[in-house]
Amino acid sequence: MLVIVCPGQGSQKPGFLTPWLDIPGVRERAEWLSAVAGLDLVAHGTTSDEATIKDTAVAQPLLVMAGLVSMLTLFEHPGDGFRRVAAGAGHSVGEITAASAAGVISAEQAMVFVRERGKAMAAASAVRPTGMSAVLGGDPDEVADTLTAHGLTPANNNGAGQIVAAGTMEQLSTLAEAPPAKARVIPLQVAGAFHTEHMAPAVSVLSGFAKAMSTHDARVPLVSNADGKVVHGGREVLSRLVSQVSNPVRWDLCMETLRELGTTAIIEVPPAGTLTNLAKRALPGVETVALRTPDDLEKAHRLVAEHGEERQDAVEPTWRLVISPAKGTLSHNDAALGSVVAAGDVVATVSSLRDTYEVTAPHGGSIVEWLAEDGDPVAPGQPVLRLHPEGN
Repeated sequence: MLVIVCPGQGSQKPGFLTPWLDIPGVRERAEWLSAVAGLDLVAHGTTSDEATIKDTAVAQPLLVMAGLVSMLTLFEHPGDGFRRVAAGAGHSVGEITAASAAGVISAEQAMVFVRERGKAMAAASAVRPTGMSAVLGGDPDEVADTLTAHGLTPANNNGAGQIVAAGTMEQLSTLAEAPPAKARVIPLQVAGAFHTEHMAPAVSVLSGFAKAMSTHDARVPLVSNADGKVVHGGREVLSRLVSQVSNPVRWDLCMETLRELGTTAIIEVPPAGTLTNLAKRALPGVETVALRTPDDLEKAHRLVAEHGEERQDAVEPTWRLVISPAKGTLSHNDAALGSVVAAGDVVATVSSLRDTYEVTAPHGGSIVEWLAEDGDPVAPGQPVLRLHPEGN
């Protein structure tokens, strides 16, 4: 089972895009997406220095553009990805890359959205000096208690003993002076306290743009940063892209879901390395390829051939399916065949040892068929219900 993952801000390095531009068609596509974003992203990915591409307003569009153009090199035809890839996920801004690759929004919509996201987050960061620091090691409970005591937010929980704390520079300085036992605190070169309440102004900006954006349901199941749930409804995916700006990234829960899905191989798109390194520690036995340069494409193509399985639901109109958001036991909640539901209605629940998740209808319609019985165990992303859409 093959999964594609898309990295977040901080993974970019000067010149990382240069070798990819020699592949036929990549430069032209990169220049087009640069024009859409209103930024010379080709120059930023080839000749701009580290300080320039650290700028949030530059880094975020650059990452999304690079991920999208490089993904075209993975498959002979773009449509092959929808049939061969079992799931997709992105870390922070990488979720925009994943959402566009899954068909939720177009590449052009993604570039406009990420441009405005980067600008809004840069503006929010300028209100007050804030930052982020990686906390490596230590007892997880003690690390959490220490961050709370300092008024810091665990903005990224990356698993494998990696927590990224975010807050004001004063709070981060206090943390560095009194770190949790057996833990190292490493300041990160970022422009602000991303994925915290400090980004609330950016959420307001993006909410307005989201209201004007059209979406499609994901053609590949997406694993959400917010809670590790599998989502496919287009409006829900977009809503989560907005809210994630001020909420912590739970990459640890994403990796748990990838394990539950039965992932056997992971390909990370450029600028790659961060997420595959985390997967090597958290998902032993899963083959990984980090697309650092085109030299890695041969290995990636092998993974596609060996682990990419023809998805049975790839030919189904996904807007007619309701999927399980997590692993657990399904309850129909007395929703009978023939019942009419509205978009957003809770049609079932999935209960695990840890939580109970609501299963909502992405569209209004009538219940045609239950694909999993009441009381059945279900997997994340598994279709559980077929809806006949309203008006059809």
